[in-house]
Amino acid sequence: MTRRSTLPARRIVVVGNGMTGARFAEEAARRDPDGRRVRVTLVGAEPGPAYNRVLLPGLIDGAYAPRDIALPEPQTAGITRLRGTAATGIDPRERTVDLDTGERLDYDELVLATGARAALPPLRGLAAADGTPAEGVTALRDLADQRRLAHLVRPGAPAVVLGGGVLGLETARALTGAGVRVAVVEAAPWIMRRQIDRACAQVLARAYEDLGVRVHAWRVADRWAPGSGLVLDDGTVLAGDAIVVTAGVRPAVELADKAGVKVEHGVVVDDRLASSEPRIHAIGDCASHPGGGAGLVQPGYEQARVLADLLTGADPAARYTGARPVTRLKAQGIDLTAMGATDDEAAEPGTESVVVSDPAKRRYAKLNVAGGRVSGAVLLGFPEASPEVSRLFDEGAAVPEDRLGLLQGRPEEAGAEGEGSAGGREAHVCRCNAVTRTDIEQAWLDGARTRPAIAQATRATTGCGGCTRDVDALLKAMDGKGAAKVG
Repeated sequence: MTRRSTLPARRIVVVGNGMTGARFAEEAARRDPDGRRVRVTLVGAEPGPAYNRVLLPGLIDGAYAPRDIALPEPQTAGITRLRGTAATGIDPRERTVDLDTGERLDYDELVLATGARAALPPLRGLAAADGTPAEGVTALRDLADQRRLAHLVRPGAPAVVLGGGVLGLETARALTGAGVRVAVVEAAPWIMRRQIDRACAQVLARAYEDLGVRVHAWRVADRWAPGSGLVLDDGTVLAGDAIVVTAGVRPAVELADKAGVKVEHGVVVDDRLASSEPRIHAIGDCASHPGGGAGLVQPGYEQARVLADLLTGADPAARYTGARPVTRLKAQGIDLTAMGATDDEAAEPGTESVVVSDPAKRRYAKLNVAGGRVSGAVLLGFPEASPEVSRLFDEGAAVPEDRLGLLQGRPEEAGAEGEGSAGGREAHVCRCNAVTRTDIEQAWLDGARTRPAIAQATRATTGCGGCTRDVDALLKAMDGKGAAKVG
């Protein structure tokens, strides 16, 4: 017999209806679908429903429509959504949140999921007098930015992307797909400096050049000249009607700071995601945890899961202990996965490396092994190897002896015991949400025949979006042949 608490439901206010805030509400609803233990009020400044902002570049070239990037929103008795409403102040002593509508919300627990904002570098011409983007300048952090960019660019006209990280490269590829002539400028010695090594970056840059994107790494910008383009420090002018700034973000911590909550780079939290004010928590890009995780989807989702376990009482022992990031570049025609320490300078002592370099075919793979475990890997043009290498990295599992076979996507020759894995576990199609091919096939058999339906049933594609192409391919195969036998 299940006991039902007679205690009143606790009031949880979530400030921020982005990916992480929406995921926390979903996780809380999964644990308490009747709203008997907690009542969640989700406060979001944007007027519409939650969406996957990681997939915004896909709106540029038509790969997605706005409905395709919408996130599932559970309709339960325990969740109230206040859209188009901003929080303006927090009183930790009274446990209240002030809203721009003049209302005041009481809370028992407060969750800050305010994310981060695009940071405009101190470059002449980028910002207007009031600090907003100047003529021809935009970021790409939300739907408003995407709509602004759509008005600034035209097929056949030039544009510049400032920042050669993941978002910058995905944006550049999407703009090229829309017929825009694109140049990417990166101040670091090579593109994707944080995720890949120099040798891989050189091959990746050539792959982008093949697609029509001019890559300018280790170049310093001097100023933005509306009507002309981006002027580099040597006087070179890169023509552009628009410039998309993807050169960093700033955690949105103003509410916490004004309330006296400890803030360093973000809101400082412990393994329980609690701040210096025990009833105030932070998750996602606005949080600063010793184990990292800001700027990545999967760690934010893991934080949402842990905090939902704690605040609903589902698992009082739940803890967030840090991130093991895996990055996947979501660019049409390019398959790149990176994880851990890939640069030789960051590698652990005693690291053994296997490198496969094939610049002519725009392929590069590097597997770093320390203590018999994957300590880092980068896979450009090796899609068959990505699921298994990612799984080994995730689980800290022993690397098989045939490491070259592993890179070539031959787990069965590397000592595999089960389908798609070396330990009998099935590799994930959607790593952010731990969704396997079997999960997707079962959802298909249960009637989920479109990508949104698969997302609703399994959550696949609602994380970083790196699995979208894989899910689409599975759906196409199953629609054509029928799903493989499950069970």
